[in-house]
Amino acid sequence: MDERKKKKLTFITILFVFLLSGVEYAVILPTIWRYLQTLGAAPYFLGLGLSAFSLSGLISGPLFGHWSDRTRTTKSIILFANLFEIVGNFMYFMGYSKWLLLSSRLVAGIGTGAGSCIFGYLTRSTALEDRAAVFAAVMASRQAGLLIGPGFNIFLRFCDFQLGPFVLNKYTAPGLFMCLLWILLQLAVLLMYWDLSPQDTGDSSMLVRVVEEEGESDEAKLLMSSEGPSGCYGTISSEQSQPPAKSNSSTSPISTQPSPLPLCIRSNPFKNFRTSQGLLREEVLVLLLAQFVTLFNQTALETMVTPLTQKYFNFGELENSVMYCLCGVEVIITFFFLRWLTGRMAEREVLALGLIVSNISCVWCLIFLANPQGGFGWQLAEFIIGVFLQVLGLPFVTVSLVSLFSKITAERTQGFSQGVRRSVGGLATILGPIWAGGLTGNLYVMLGVMMGLLMLLSVMMFISYSRLAGPSVVQHSVSLEDCGQNGT
Repeated sequence: MDERKKKKLTFITILFVFLLSGVEYAVILPTIWRYLQTLGAAPYFLGLGLSAFSLSGLISGPLFGHWSDRTRTTKSIILFANLFEIVGNFMYFMGYSKWLLLSSRLVAGIGTGAGSCIFGYLTRSTALEDRAAVFAAVMASRQAGLLIGPGFNIFLRFCDFQLGPFVLNKYTAPGLFMCLLWILLQLAVLLMYWDLSPQDTGDSSMLVRVVEEEGESDEAKLLMSSEGPSGCYGTISSEQSQPPAKSNSSTSPISTQPSPLPLCIRSNPFKNFRTSQGLLREEVLVLLLAQFVTLFNQTALETMVTPLTQKYFNFGELENSVMYCLCGVEVIITFFFLRWLTGRMAEREVLALGLIVSNISCVWCLIFLANPQGGFGWQLAEFIIGVFLQVLGLPFVTVSLVSLFSKITAERTQGFSQGVRRSVGGLATILGPIWAGGLTGNLYVMLGVMMGLLMLLSVMMFISYSRLAGPSVVQHSVSLEDCGQNGT
C-alpha cells in the first residue's frame, strides 16, 4: 500500500475517533440526569458524573502525550486508551448504583487522553499554513458526532427488556451502544491506522522555535543559528538551513527532503527546562486561560440546560436529543464557514471574533435566562437565542485556539504541550459542571462568575494581542553536532 493511501486511511481513522467521542457525549448527556434520578442520586451527582469523565482525562492527557513524544508513535496509545472507553461504557450499562455510574465515567474518561497524542501527531505531520483547516476538520468530526448522537438516542429510548442479568432500557442502552462502537473502532485502528513519520507525510516545513531570556529582558525572541546557545531549534535563515557539509560527495548542498528528527528533538520534556519555560510565556498563558474559560462556561451551561428545560418547558429525553441535534447542525455549519475564514483571517482575529460572540451570549443569558419572564413562547424564544449565541461562538474560539497554540509551542514536545492544553480544558470541564450543578437555583451567581471570567480573558487578550501570532514557516535543518555541542 502506498504512503498516500496510508495517510488518507490514517486521517479517516482519526476522524472516526473524534466522531465517536462526539457521539458518546451526545448519547450520554441527554439521559444521564434522569438515569441518576432513577438511582436515587442527589442533584449534585449530575455535576460529579460529568466532572469525573473530565478528571481522568485531565490526568491521562499529558501522560499519553509524553508517551507519544518519547516513542513518536500513536497507534498503540490509541488502542490502549480505547480499552478504558470500552470498559467504562460497559460499567455505565450495568448501572447497579449511582456510585458505579460515577466510576464508569471516571474509567471512560481515561480514554480521552489519546486526543493529546493525536493532536501532537497532526502538528508534526501538517504544514503550518494548513494546520487550522486540518484542526477544523477534526473538530468538525466531533461535532458531527454531536449531531448524529441524538438520532441514536431516539431509537435507544425504545429499549426495554432483560439481557441476561442486566436491564436494557433507555437509560442503560447508551452505555452498551457506545461499548460496541468503541470495539468496532479498535478494529478500525488495527486495520486502517499507521504511525507515519513526518517524512512519510510529505511535510517539508516544521515548526522550529525557541524562547530565551537575555539579562533582565522578559521579551521572548525567536532565535536562529546553530552557532548560538540554542542550536537545537530556532528560526533559521536560508543560508543556514543547508545541511552541514559531509565528506561524502553524494550529499547535496540543499536537501529537498525533510531531515530526520535529531535525538535532541526527542528529549524528555519533564527534564528539559525549556519546555516548562515555554509554557509559561505570556501568549501561551493567555491561550490556556482561553481554553479554561471557554470550556468552563460551555460545560456549566450544558449542565444547566437539562434541569432548566425540565423546569420551564417540561422537556424529556426526546426533546433534549432534538435540541442537541439542532445545536450540532449549527456547529457543523460554523466549522465549514471557519474552513473558509481561516484562509482569509489570522487566528488571533478569529479568536477575538469568537470572544465577542461569547461575551454577547453570556450577557444575554444573564439578562434573560437567569429569571425568565413572560409566557411560554417568549421564554422559549429567549432560551433558543441564548443557546444559539453560545453555540455560535464556540467553534471560533476552539479552532483558532488549538491552531495558534500548536504554532507558538515547540514542535518536538507537541504531544506533551497538547496534553497540558487538554488538561487545562479538562480542569474546566470538571469545575464547570460542579459549579453549575450546585447553583441551578441561583443562576445570577452562576452566570455572573462566567461573565467575570470572560471579561478577564478579553482584557488579557487585548493586552497580549500583538504576541498572539505564530512564527513563519521555516525549513527544519538541525545537525546532531549542534545538539551535542549544546548538551541537549
